[in-house]
Amino acid sequence: MYQYGICFITDRTYSRLPICDMVKIVLDAGITFIQYREKQRTRREIYDEAELLRDLTRSYNAVLIINDHADIALAVEADGVHLGQDDLPLPEARKIMGRRIIGISTHSIEQAQSAEAGGADYIGFGPIFHTSTKDAGAPKGVDILTIIKQNCSIPVVAIGGISIDTAAAVMNAGADAVAVATAICNGNITRNAKRFFDIIQKNPGG
Repeated sequence: MYQYGICFITDRTYSRLPICDMVKIVLDAGITFIQYREKQRTRREIYDEAELLRDLTRSYNAVLIINDHADIALAVEADGVHLGQDDLPLPEARKIMGRRIIGISTHSIEQAQSAEAGGADYIGFGPIFHTSTKDAGAPKGVDILTIIKQNCSIPVVAIGGISIDTAAAVMNAGADAVAVATAICNGNITRNAKRFFDIIQKNPGG
């Protein structure tokens, strides 16, 4: 999953497209690491959409990660789950997920090291820049990614306010991937996704 360099996080804030249409555009652009994040729908609605996304991503041989809900991720046979600091504890999530992927959101070196020690498969680290998508604290800046990579051996997915203009710098600082929502969904999704894909192809990071 990490070789692809871009994690697309679904975001309905700027697009009225059905979720599968949105993701299909991104997949067609070459991005094959999808994280389904949904905060407004019921758990049943999340399950129904996750099931549709599993069929879609499987047809593209793409990775599907479900945000927050380990049980739903397992039920739809997603590739993994992504958890925040206030979600299900990592050891309990591992009991549910088995060998499937578990990613953990982290905001400090200590949290990153703890996630690795606990058996996470990758960490999301940020916010790198200011972001309106979620309140995750003050921006950390690009330089800290180099330090995180020096202290963690598992893949690092940088997140938070990453744009087309800053993606190359983030990857060159050592990130294995960038997680992007707003910068793809706000405006022409097809054009934005292709531009991100081209940038990451030229700046593979890691």
